[in-house]
Amino acid sequence: MNSLKISILAFCFLFATNIFAQSGYQKDSLQIKVYTKIEYKDSYATDIRIDKVFCDYCSEYQTEKVKEEAKKIAYYERNEKQNRLKNGIKKLTLYIRVSKKDLLELKQEKPLDSINYNKL
Repeated sequence: MNSLKISILAFCFLFATNIFAQSGYQKDSLQIKVYTKIEYKDSYATDIRIDKVFCDYCSEYQTEKVKEEAKKIAYYERNEKQNRLKNGIKKLTLYIRVSKKDLLELKQEKPLDSINYNKL
């Protein structure tokens, strides 16, 4: 009887930690949705375009960086069997997960001509 109680208690503990582990990443990260199009001609990708980035809280600079990352991901996905076409345009929806901290640290650096050299 005692071993049954220990087994049930261990099962409940493992089940509870599994639930919290799965929802933990959602607390400190953002999911950004990106629409991309890959144009194929004779089964080869000829062009990759980013149509839309769904990120209401991103600055223009952050949106451009997300577009660059989405283009890299689409480039690597272009030859996947389920994405490849003989001729035509394949539409891909990408979900990019970024931590809130990393997105906040992604700030535009000042261009060189905006630095005031008199104060240096």
